[in-house]
Amino acid sequence: MSSIADLLHSTDAVGLAAHVKAGDVSALELLEASIARVDATNPQFNYIAQNCRDRALAQAKASPPNSPLAGVPFLVKDLGVNIAGVPTGSGCRFLGHVPATSSTFISLADAAGLITFGKTTTPEKGLTVTTESVATGLTRNPWNPQKTTGGSSGGSACAVAVGAVPLAQASDGGGSVRVPASCCGLFGLKTSRGLIPLGPGKIEDWNGLSGIGPISRSVRDAAAFLDIFAQPEAGARIIPSRPRSYLSSLAERPPRLRIALMPLSFTGVALDSDVSAALHDAANLLSSLGHTLSDATPAVDYFALNSANITNIAVCVAHDLATHAALIGKDPADDQLEPMTAAWNRMGKARTGLDLQAALRTFQIGAAAMDRFFADHDILLTPTLAKPPVDLGLLSLSNPDQDEFGRTFGEFCPFASLANLTGTPAITLPLGMSRDGLPIGIMAQGRFASEMLLLQLAAEVEAAAPWKDRRPPIA
Repeated sequence: MSSIADLLHSTDAVGLAAHVKAGDVSALELLEASIARVDATNPQFNYIAQNCRDRALAQAKASPPNSPLAGVPFLVKDLGVNIAGVPTGSGCRFLGHVPATSSTFISLADAAGLITFGKTTTPEKGLTVTTESVATGLTRNPWNPQKTTGGSSGGSACAVAVGAVPLAQASDGGGSVRVPASCCGLFGLKTSRGLIPLGPGKIEDWNGLSGIGPISRSVRDAAAFLDIFAQPEAGARIIPSRPRSYLSSLAERPPRLRIALMPLSFTGVALDSDVSAALHDAANLLSSLGHTLSDATPAVDYFALNSANITNIAVCVAHDLATHAALIGKDPADDQLEPMTAAWNRMGKARTGLDLQAALRTFQIGAAAMDRFFADHDILLTPTLAKPPVDLGLLSLSNPDQDEFGRTFGEFCPFASLANLTGTPAITLPLGMSRDGLPIGIMAQGRFASEMLLLQLAAEVEAAAPWKDRRPPIA
């Protein structure tokens, strides 16, 4: 590898921006190295959905602004984030369109000097925890190409794991930041409801369950991401308090925390033995750092929340498809949607306004219960997933059997959705490895707007058990 390729491979985003600021390397040189890395790895792993390289090359030639991530090559997910003139595919053959205006997120990225040169793969409408679609094919895990990268931000996680970029945008409506970060051995942050803007034209996705977050190698990159993107959205009514700088806050050691250990999911799904061992090791590590651990489970009605979640997602999917159908003057044909997406659409059309209102009220009750839980505990510690990354195909939206799909989903991902259902932040820490060499993430969830505390805890763990040099076995 060239020296610039070496730098890209070995340095996080904050470090790369510092090199750009010092004049050691230019933004253009970094972008060219990232593009070369994509061209070398994407044919095998399939994580790029859209390119906007000409736009990025023009940006990279401009003088970088004063920003903690200025000059860093960057990728965003091809779902929910628009770049003017670049197709937004959403992993769907029916929904693809070319937006005339960019999302608020992209405007903030441009102003911060991030060089966005492409969009990453996602399953259709982000509706599963693998990244496979008829529209874009299979995104493969760099640790084992027969395994899932997780989803729905699997393309972003894959891009970071192969070293194409040190940091990528993702989104999370039921685990879609944390699941792929866990599957690919990376750090991921699901943010509090309302923290990062989703506009223009909307202030929530999935009625507040879905939000934007980073997938990165380092904790400090995620903190810098929040410094740039945690900005009030026009029209927002729920804006968490935030520190002056998340990045600067990492210099402070977190207080010794009351950590609730929850090794068993609400549904009682058995943990894979390697996952159980990784959770045990993480608990021991946190205890050795002086934190207090005790077994505890939030007193939420998870089954009521899950039922409400089905109604909410179904209605939102049906509404999105109907909105697009009105724009183009026709409804989706049967062969334009994958079977599970079509099933969500049918469910959504069958739900009433009363059903949706009841679901939203259930979310409020759950959020209040989590606040009560966090009055006695600072952190909820669980595995991110019940198993290491599973085989491709098991969680595909092309499965016509809804019951089988739901059962497989629940056995793999029984922990992640609680944070979405209650609007709270959560991180996944790349602390474990299975006996056959697959990453295992450990999840820490905090009270609403506790991103700073979660990042401080993550930085402490990162220093005690570094993961920087743990990389997938690819050239």
